[in-house]
Amino acid sequence: LKYLNNAPMSSDSLHAIYREIMSASISLQRETSVAYFGSPGSYTHQAAREKFGDSVLYYPQTTINDVFDSVEKGDTTYGVVPFENSTFGSVVTTLDRFISSKAQIFAEAYLKVNHYLLSNFKFDLTLHYLTLPKAFGQCQKWLDTHLKGVQRIDTFSTSKAAELSTVEPASAAISNSICADLYGLNILAKDIQDKKDNTTRFFILSTNSDGSTENDKTLLLFTVDHRKPGALCDSLRIFKDNNINLTKIDSRPSLQRPWHYVFFIELQGHKDDDVVKKSLEDLKEFCLDLKVLGSYQNQLQD
Repeated sequence: LKYLNNAPMSSDSLHAIYREIMSASISLQRETSVAYFGSPGSYTHQAAREKFGDSVLYYPQTTINDVFDSVEKGDTTYGVVPFENSTFGSVVTTLDRFISSKAQIFAEAYLKVNHYLLSNFKFDLTLHYLTLPKAFGQCQKWLDTHLKGVQRIDTFSTSKAAELSTVEPASAAISNSICADLYGLNILAKDIQDKKDNTTRFFILSTNSDGSTENDKTLLLFTVDHRKPGALCDSLRIFKDNNINLTKIDSRPSLQRPWHYVFFIELQGHKDDDVVKKSLEDLKEFCLDLKVLGSYQNQLQD
């Protein structure tokens, strides 16, 4: 639709209109519910609304694990969790839950994140911060320049930080403009993130993955025998030999024993593509455990 759009209406407006049409259509076909991390107004809530529109049911969840639980138990149709930030890297809580989760990645979504300093107190009287660690990292330079000596208190999400700052004396929150309206807070500073193109990627969770679109990515995890020299190198070489591009690599402690790790690999291609299926079969020769977490259409614009 954006490609065909030659009218005076902007592509963003066109996108918003058709998103709501699709949202209403989906809600007529079946009741669709979406669990998301954080309080109303959180960045994850924004990403969910961008993906599903306003005609579905939304359920805020206190933790990322609660979102996974909601999908796995069938309490909601979908779940939305943050996966990585362009400035501060991967969300380890999401990675860790994937190790044991039965949920599948259904889709991905990107949201440009602009952080605001919100408070009902004057700037020079602000004594506390209420925000989550990822936001600290994304605003580190600004914080060190303007509020270096201020105490920083972690919360589960930026929306929860905004909510708490309405009742905590002499406090402020790093959050967004939507939360300023929702919780009646004043904006003391705008766009305080270190990088102006600061973007967070989210995963939409479901009980299954979507079909191939010929422009997909797949996330998988595996472990290798670290006592075997070159085990990880041999595993990665399979993708090179099959001409499969890898777009992301992460590792997390497996918790099976000390200094043993789970590797997360994101590759270009769908799990049902012949070349990907062949690669996964070959990979089993070098892996102790192998798990495909889902395939999803690539939403990253070149």
